[in-house]
Amino acid sequence: MGLFSFFTQDIAIDLGTANTLIIHNDKVVVDQPSIVAKDRMTGEIIAVGKKAMQMHGKTHEDIKTIRPLKDGVIADFNAAEHMIRGMIAMMSEKKPLITPSMKMVICIPSGITEVEKRAVKDSAEHAGGKEVYLIHEPMAAAIGIGIDVLEPMGNMIIDIGGGTSEIAVIALGGIVCDKSIRVAGDDFTNDIVEYMRRQHNLLIGERSAEQIKIECGSAVTELENPPEDYAVQGRDLMTGTPKEIVVSYSEIAHALDKSIAKIEDAVLSALEMTPPELSADIYKTGLYLAGGGSMLRGLDRRVSAKTKLPVHIAEDPLRCVARGTGMALKNVSKFPFLMKN
Repeated sequence: MGLFSFFTQDIAIDLGTANTLIIHNDKVVVDQPSIVAKDRMTGEIIAVGKKAMQMHGKTHEDIKTIRPLKDGVIADFNAAEHMIRGMIAMMSEKKPLITPSMKMVICIPSGITEVEKRAVKDSAEHAGGKEVYLIHEPMAAAIGIGIDVLEPMGNMIIDIGGGTSEIAVIALGGIVCDKSIRVAGDDFTNDIVEYMRRQHNLLIGERSAEQIKIECGSAVTELENPPEDYAVQGRDLMTGTPKEIVVSYSEIAHALDKSIAKIEDAVLSALEMTPPELSADIYKTGLYLAGGGSMLRGLDRRVSAKTKLPVHIAEDPLRCVARGTGMALKNVSKFPFLMKN
């Protein structure tokens, strides 16, 4: 293996709507927002990841920021390819003399179509992937949580990402039933923008709404350890001048209520589709929450109250899918569910 490891590089990619993570040698080597900045005049990509995110919402007419993924799937093929290339280049400071051939495992939403699957595969191949495997996000999340997915035991995973929420029942190395809805972190952000406009006549940007969600976002109106009220700056829609208001976590809980209710309905719908023997297993094991959306305060309590089942939040939910993808990469021959074509 020693000599050939110079010529092949194994990388696991969690290609997310909001963030992209790359794992190499069991370490997260890249963790960047899924965004690129493009020069409109030349068509050249001028920034990828954090640098492009700093430009988002602040660009002039010659620069355009693009989020290549929408609802968990590739919306802009060219930008996605440049983004994957740019992030792979971030892995090492030194430029290798010989470009190694890459073996990649990329995770995809479980509700993805064949065409969307092909777009992910093509983007990865154009970015230098010689051997590309695909894995469904809930399966990667389950492996990342530490569940033995090959056991004849049913486990339900709820993976709330940026563009999609994936709910899947896993047993014997396969997805028995799944529900994928396009309501997730991005919708929470849009709900906050809309709430501020409607309730406070304040126009805020996507980045500010994202910050509110992180600092004082909540799924329930009453918390044991509430976060502090958060000061929000934006443009007053009445006067057109900049203004600041203070919001509390219970206000944000009201703003997010409808979107969270849709996720709850999807969980109940997936439970209804579950075969009875697996339902018995889920009653014992409970539900597992993963993905960035699961970090919303009180979400586990709310889902637990709705389903009457115990709910466990994954350790490091943001990286749990990426970690699972990395483990799948190391055991390609062991996991029959990895899709090669």
